Amino acid sequence: MSKRSIQSANVTGKNVLVRVDFNVPLNNGAIADDTRIRAVLPTILWLIDHDARVILCSHLGRPRGTVVDDLRMRQIGNHLSSLLQRPVRTMTSITGSDVQETADSMANGDVILLENLRFDPGEESNDSEFARELADLADLYVNDAFGAAHRVHASTVGVPNLIPAYLGLLMQREVDTLSKLLDEPGHPFVAIIGGAKVSDKLAILEHLVTRVDSVLIGGGMANTFLKAKGHEIGRSLVELDQLDTATAILESADKQQVGVMLPTDVVIAASMKDSRGETVPVDQVPADKAIFDIGKATADAFADIICDAKTVLWNGPLGVAERPPFAVGTRRVAEAVAMTDGFTVIGGGDSIAAIEQIGLATHIDHVSTGGGASLEFLEGKPLPGIAIIPDATDAPK
Repeated sequence: MSKRSIQSANVTGKNVLVRVDFNVPLNNGAIADDTRIRAVLPTILWLIDHDARVILCSHLGRPRGTVVDDLRMRQIGNHLSSLLQRPVRTMTSITGSDVQETADSMANGDVILLENLRFDPGEESNDSEFARELADLADLYVNDAFGAAHRVHASTVGVPNLIPAYLGLLMQREVDTLSKLLDEPGHPFVAIIGGAKVSDKLAILEHLVTRVDSVLIGGGMANTFLKAKGHEIGRSLVELDQLDTATAILESADKQQVGVMLPTDVVIAASMKDSRGETVPVDQVPADKAIFDIGKATADAFADIICDAKTVLWNGPLGVAERPPFAVGTRRVAEAVAMTDGFTVIGGGDSIAAIEQIGLATHIDHVSTGGGASLEFLEGKPLPGIAIIPDATDAPK
């Protein structure tokens, strides 16, 4: 069932509280990557064009209910103002008389940004009084923060219980795209799963193995699968408590006639800090070395499968991609994903960082803004921030 979209609402002259995800990475106080800010611009501009009075709210970092000066929203508001090419007033409070007075005096098309939601402990505890104070600022609520949709917080589930609620344009696109990926994918459907741990991706692997045609496994998690199949992996990262789970996933894939491809060659080194690695067959990893990347033969084999796919989902790097000597496999796979004619989706911060660093993000059909939220959605779990929004069949207010 599709959810109610802001495009079905009459927002003219109304205060609209928009939950956005401006939780961007910072480097010495400066915004290191503004992808999440730019992603929500269509919703903000749509509201401005329809003469709404826009009240934005977001968290930034993990202040844990206390005020942390380095995590104030001022720099976010300034950057947003430059992107919108119009003033954005950043408040120094989240709620209170000064915020209420400002909200009450807004003109059509005005934009304000509240202070960091997580400065108040009521946000993460989903405090009813804090939710009421937020709701009192607005006539309507819009959730456009897919990255926070899996959180049961005051701004994601408390407020939409109190005032008419809608999905924003970014959230709608995330839901539509990921739903299509699960329910109506083109085949062959190839999933590329990387990252450090099997335990982090266990649920998504179990859910996808009934839907995809091939699973390509790399990253640190591949070591656990290799160990489960009897390979010696030296000093490589491995989850010994997940060996039975890895075996069960392989057996399930075999029953579903899903091809699971593990590395056949790997890049090894004595330490992640080494300036270069050595490529060896997967059955020739010495006891004093560790695996830090997939090898060229594996990367080429992965690329061949990807190029023939009609649908590709990629979550997690295939090596220690932040280190140049061990980023080659991830780069080769990224190039293949960007070149394929199939529908491509990337989720997970590390995968997105890799594709953007290479400069290929514009060649991907959908780059998901949600980390944990994307994983939980693809695992088939209902996300509280989406579930709370009324269905599209409910009459708009």
